[in-house]
Amino acid sequence: MKKIKKVGVLGCGLMGSGIAEVAARSGYETVVREVTSELVEKGVQKIGGSLGKAVERGKLEASVRDETLARLSGTVKLEDLADCDIVIEAIVENLDEKKKIFSTLDEVVKKDALFASNTSSLTMTQIAMFTHRPDQVVGLHFFNPVPVMKLVEVVRTLLTSEDSYERAFEFARSLGKEPIAASDNSGFIVNRLLVPYLLDAIRALEEGGGSVEDIDKGMHLGCGSPMGPFTLLDFVGLDTTYYIANIMFDEYREKRFAPPPLLKQMVTAGRLGKKSGRGFYDYSKK
Repeated sequence: MKKIKKVGVLGCGLMGSGIAEVAARSGYETVVREVTSELVEKGVQKIGGSLGKAVERGKLEASVRDETLARLSGTVKLEDLADCDIVIEAIVENLDEKKKIFSTLDEVVKKDALFASNTSSLTMTQIAMFTHRPDQVVGLHFFNPVPVMKLVEVVRTLLTSEDSYERAFEFARSLGKEPIAASDNSGFIVNRLLVPYLLDAIRALEEGGGSVEDIDKGMHLGCGSPMGPFTLLDFVGLDTTYYIANIMFDEYREKRFAPPPLLKQMVTAGRLGKKSGRGFYDYSKK
């Protein structure tokens, strides 16, 4: 297998910055691209802050932080990803936007490079067909926060070559992650099981099965979950969950994937969770 030496990351938001951090920290020359210089600067500062906190907590040597940042660069030009061995897309979960970016990348990045997407709900086959190299396209679904969470879902399509799949799987391992093989179905493994659970928690609330606090406490203390479903929904973002649920419902046409009315109402009202200051819980005074 051709060795991966240089990593490109598209997007330096919540997920992209985390992916870029773990790649650079794992010894890869890493370039992360955003649409504006302001977003590049903000994203690189976020990575520096994350590494700084790890140093403060005694989980990372200051020298490793400095070496990691030295391997990392930011850009607004797609052309700066031309010599990357793998490019991982972590932009907005919108098929039209992904089509634009992958179609352009296909013309810019060297022909033997792998293309990967961090999509959590769209199928990789759709994305692969935006390129002229569908045999070199895989899914690499990381989990938030990327530097902490150990899992990566590695997704192959009907067209992904064995070599591309193995390279992607070993790359995930080289980042210190535990990769699992997932088929190319909307939601893959984790979200296909998690999203209906979260939606059912909202339905239980709608139907008077318990309060937000009691449902959370029940799943936390009764099932050993690290956090209850409503705490998790607020952390993920109600708008993100609503968007993913709609994609999965369109794919499967099963009621368990259909977003409940209360979720739609909360998103419409701007109660998106922690990021907006209020979701199922009020964070404005915390």
